[in-house]
Order: sequence, then C-alpha cells, then structure tokens
Amino acid sequence: MKDPLDNLRFYQQSLELFDLCWDDCEILMKDVRGREIAKQLIRSSGSISANIEEGYGRGFGKEYSQYLRVSRGSARETKGWYRRSARLLDANVINDRTTQLNGIIAMLSSTISTLEQKKSSPNLKTETTNNH
Repeated sequence: MKDPLDNLRFYQQSLELFDLCWDDCEILMKDVRGREIAKQLIRSSGSISANIEEGYGRGFGKEYSQYLRVSRGSARETKGWYRRSARLLDANVINDRTTQLNGIIAMLSSTISTLEQKKSSPNLKTETTNNH
C-alpha cells in the first residue's frame, strides 16, 4: 500500500536531495575540514524529510504547519552548509543543490501559507476537515 505522504512533491524532493547529499558527503569526508561540514550537512538535509514525516504523522492540526516550518528551517540550514562546502564541492553541484533547496523551501512556504489561511477561514476549515 502506497503511503499518501509520497504524493507530496516537496517530500519526494527532500528524499531525492538527501540521496544526493549522501553522495556529496563522500567527497567532503576525504578532507578533515570537510568531515565536519559533512556531519552537519547530512543531519540538516535528513531533517527536512524527517520533519515532514513527523508532522504529517501527527495529522493536519496546528502541529503540522509547525513541523513544516522546522523542515523549512532545515532546508535553509542545508543551503548554508552547501555554501560552506564551496572549497571542496564543484560549483555546479552547489548551484544544483541550492536550486533544489530553493524549490523545496518555496513549496513548504506555500503549503504553510495555505494551512494558515485554512485555519483563519471557518468555511475552509470545515471543508478541509470533511475532506480528510
């Protein structure tokens, strides 16, 4: 049985990014300074999908949007770690990952905004509750 979470594009992209990050960390681990960046990078990139999963698992109450905010923060942190890896990773790799992260951040922001609007509008809230 397919998990409905797999239908969320930002979730799919966060998992894809984690796999790419895993490969990037192989390069970073070859340098003593890069090892510390790799530890932070793998942690922050893994946190993007992990917080989406946990928030989704808790349902669609106010906690869900809070977990998406944490996920968005982890995506922003991951962008920072990629910037810090510029001496060890190819510029094209960093640009590609940053573009992917910007897309994830935009989708998370849009979803958070939609959830906030639904909370503030009683008609939308009722319709949303009936649809889930």
